Amino acid sequence: MNFEHLIEINDPLNPLIEALSLEQLWRGLVLRAESPKLFVPHLDECIISERTELGFKRRLRYGELVIEDKVFLDPLHQVRYQVAAQQDISASSLTMTIELPHPDTPFVRFLYEDGHDAATDEANAMYDEFRRSAYQESDIDTVRILREMAIEGRLDALLN
Repeated sequence: MNFEHLIEINDPLNPLIEALSLEQLWRGLVLRAESPKLFVPHLDECIISERTELGFKRRLRYGELVIEDKVFLDPLHQVRYQVAAQQDISASSLTMTIELPHPDTPFVRFLYEDGHDAATDEANAMYDEFRRSAYQESDIDTVRILREMAIEGRLDALLN
């Protein structure tokens, strides 16, 4: 299953929403990778290891389920999560790319790929539709949380 969608971050026609700067948006997307418990309430633990300026490895625990992944950072442009096949989990990835059609109107493109072939995608069509909806709601919620953090000044403090 491949699924992608685009979320507009700043709406210049809506004066009621606080605009996020590119730096705030970037820091928020990195924060989602570094502190996922702020965004995923049912996550029990996240341990980060092997950190470099290009990314890091994570070990995520959801009860008895443990998932290891790698996070790749392309500053002010892209955060990519790569999950290798492990136990009952197939290989997958999530790429969050900041797009700037105009300087003050960033979008984030969320691209999910699970590496399944067409036959598997067809067999999982109903389940995949549920996953698409859940992914989109999670991403909308991520932007909502980032906006709240920006209003509170929490993303600005992290920029230093």
